[in-house]
Amino acid sequence: MLRQVIHRGLQSFFYKLGLFVSRHPVFFLTVPAVLTIIFGFSLLNRFQPDTDLESLVAPSHSLAKIERSLASSLFSLDQSKSQLYSDLHTPGRYGRVILLSKPGGNILHQADVILQIHRAVLEMKVNYKGYNYTFSHLCVLRNQDKKCVLDDIISVLEDLRQAALSNKTTARVQVSYPNTKLKDGRSSFIGHQLGGVMEVPNSKDQRVKSARAIQITYYLQTYGSVTQDLIGEKWESEFCKLMHKMQLDHQDLQLYSLASFSLWKDFHQTSLLARGKILVSLMLILLTATLSSSMKDCLRSKPFLGLLGVLTICISSVTAAGIFFITDGKYNSTLLGIPFFAMGHGTKGVFELLSGWRRTRENLPFKDRVADAYSDVMVSYTMTSSLYFIAFGMGASPFTNIEAVKVFCQNMCVSILLNYFYIFSFFGSCLVFAGQLEQNRYHSIFCCKIPSAEYLDRKPVWFQTMMNDGHQHTSHHETNPYQHHFIQHFLREHYNEWITNIYVKPFVVILYLIYASFSFMGCLQINDGANIINLLASESPSVSYALIQQKYFSNYSPVIGFYIYEPLEYWNGTVQEDLKTLSQGFNTVSWIEQYYQYLRVGNISATNKSDFISILQSSFLKKPEFQHFKNDIIFSKAGDENNIIASRLYLVARTSENTQREAVELLEKLRPLSLIQSIKFIVFNPTFVFMDHYGLSVTMPVLISGFGILLVLILTFFLVIHPLGNFWLILSVTSIELGVLGLMTLWNVDMDCISILCLIYTLNFAIDHCAPLLYTFVLATEHTRTQCIKNSLQDHGTAILQNVSSFLIGLVPLLFVPSNLTFTLFKCLLLAGSCTLLHCFVILPVFLTFFPPSKKHHKKKKRAKRKEREEIECIEIQENPDHVTAV
Repeated sequence: MLRQVIHRGLQSFFYKLGLFVSRHPVFFLTVPAVLTIIFGFSLLNRFQPDTDLESLVAPSHSLAKIERSLASSLFSLDQSKSQLYSDLHTPGRYGRVILLSKPGGNILHQADVILQIHRAVLEMKVNYKGYNYTFSHLCVLRNQDKKCVLDDIISVLEDLRQAALSNKTTARVQVSYPNTKLKDGRSSFIGHQLGGVMEVPNSKDQRVKSARAIQITYYLQTYGSVTQDLIGEKWESEFCKLMHKMQLDHQDLQLYSLASFSLWKDFHQTSLLARGKILVSLMLILLTATLSSSMKDCLRSKPFLGLLGVLTICISSVTAAGIFFITDGKYNSTLLGIPFFAMGHGTKGVFELLSGWRRTRENLPFKDRVADAYSDVMVSYTMTSSLYFIAFGMGASPFTNIEAVKVFCQNMCVSILLNYFYIFSFFGSCLVFAGQLEQNRYHSIFCCKIPSAEYLDRKPVWFQTMMNDGHQHTSHHETNPYQHHFIQHFLREHYNEWITNIYVKPFVVILYLIYASFSFMGCLQINDGANIINLLASESPSVSYALIQQKYFSNYSPVIGFYIYEPLEYWNGTVQEDLKTLSQGFNTVSWIEQYYQYLRVGNISATNKSDFISILQSSFLKKPEFQHFKNDIIFSKAGDENNIIASRLYLVARTSENTQREAVELLEKLRPLSLIQSIKFIVFNPTFVFMDHYGLSVTMPVLISGFGILLVLILTFFLVIHPLGNFWLILSVTSIELGVLGLMTLWNVDMDCISILCLIYTLNFAIDHCAPLLYTFVLATEHTRTQCIKNSLQDHGTAILQNVSSFLIGLVPLLFVPSNLTFTLFKCLLLAGSCTLLHCFVILPVFLTFFPPSKKHHKKKKRAKRKEREEIECIEIQENPDHVTAV
């Protein structure tokens, strides 16, 4: 009873709203247009891209950021970023180049050419306000001699060149891998600087026979000033131009360059590449909507309403974008999905209103017909819009840990609200004017008066075809001329009979079992998409660099900083064993290991604190080959006693090509040890900021949104039209969501911020299309389930097919944008539309004929009513025998 009262109340409210709109169409047409003009100008004036990629795609709240702050408070990360090697996430400004020899070549034989390129980088000048700056003015300086920090591979190349000039063979200059001995006696890890290495067979010291690639990084100082940052940006830009020029001069080498701004530039490049394709997509949607709204009947055809419906969504999206930029929002490439998301939901309301108009009686005044259409359609559209708002509102909540997802969901909430307002106001006014033209018998395209049937009969066939209003098709038994719409005619005369055929149903069941098995198989293989290249333009320099880097420099993980942040008894044998246990299996760059070896070689005893620290400071750290370890130890002095209050060492693990996933596994293994070991330490690498619990952070929005929608549907079980409608809706949405999730995984789509946003959208897209179909079915009063599903498809199938076909055709241009981001968007939305279409037109029409709700009670009620009517007629005949005699 309560749900019927609520439903009738809502229908009554929207009937009055439809009447109000139909009586004031100019007002409801003007206000949205004025809002669009105002906010559209703000969009042009206040547009600003977001340049901070870390704040967008890295988890906002993570332990890695806390560890970074703690590590930075102990040792300057700017000074140590050359040791904390990271693939693509190196902090600060830098320039990096990979030099690759031809297949079969040895890059070490081209040491002279590489050093020429290196000198060109050092001598490159950048002009800023009349002053010339070179690398020596901007570089990170070493503490011990105030010289620029350079990769140790440069020293190796200089040794090789000197050997070549002095007529020595390069074999006498022994280069080991991954640790090599330098000329000054230092042992250096070059696993990230030398790639594609082939070792001499049976070599005990892992001597290098040949190598394919060399990677050199030039680190710039970061002082935090705006001027320094501008000069550093100009230097990076000139560095990339120089590498391009060097590539033209040295055809025997392949050069791949990368700078700190490259990732953001290539991330933003997606938007520039997609602009033209989005316009093409809009044209395709306009064309599809116009054609699908047309009929042969020139009076009842509504091509311009389909066109105006799409334009309604466009201007509402422009208004939403203007509001976003007025509130100091910054644009990023993930927001490319909003026009497609808004279009998929908005055009559904447009086509449902058109279908609702066709279901109204033609003999009513056009204002009443508009009110009836509102009463019929807006209840369902309001519910689905509310669920959109709830889902994306949950995604915009503080529980979401990815800023790009949060910003997208906030924008989507505004877009949904404006879509809803613009459809019942702007598009409703267009419907009023179209209804008035139809009532006055004006042509739907040429807006001229349609001549009478007698006049048309005297005209040529082409004129009759253009001016045909369908009067010859209307017979005494067919009172609804809208039945001649080509989609509705196809569904009624052909598809409905075919899909409900008893011989088709077994094949549909088999098809669903195949669909479910593939979906389940895909759900077991989900991968998190922490790799940043999933969001970049596919043919960009950053992606090319990352692929070459992964191919030749993935033998070792990023360098993990191991920070011991409390005083420790390093001279204690137990502590030494604990440190060995922790670093077991890693390639270590450690002052502790070198110092222990120094003591063993010199046969020096340092078993107590005073001897250990005294020898360390007065002897070990004075040696030229060990001086650089001063940066890894923090001493404190209390009176005459020195203490080591903190120190650091570096760990590198052997990895395969999937370096990022293995780095996450290393972090997950090392971090728990810091809680149970007596040694208090933290581990950090700049890459961890992007990958720390990324899988949980990126999946949380879709879990929260799904839970929110499920909770709403359960709580409204007895407040909506029929409880079984909600039950079937939950089952359908779950099936579609898991299908999209599993199939996109099989299609090599990782769980990144774009795919998660698409999954949130899939929840709502499925509800948007399944809800009207299911609620019409459960409320139907026909004798059989088959007849009920036929009527449901006849009422809502046209709108569903119009909307999904427009949506899918609009996605096609995304396929031609050379970007990983748009390709992910295309795959996910294509699966969302296809799975929804499959359920609405294939799976649900068959399964609803097997399972509840039963229609027998409706049949019994009709029989009872017929029997009661027959009894009344018999009584009347008995009471009036004269009537029988007369008959």
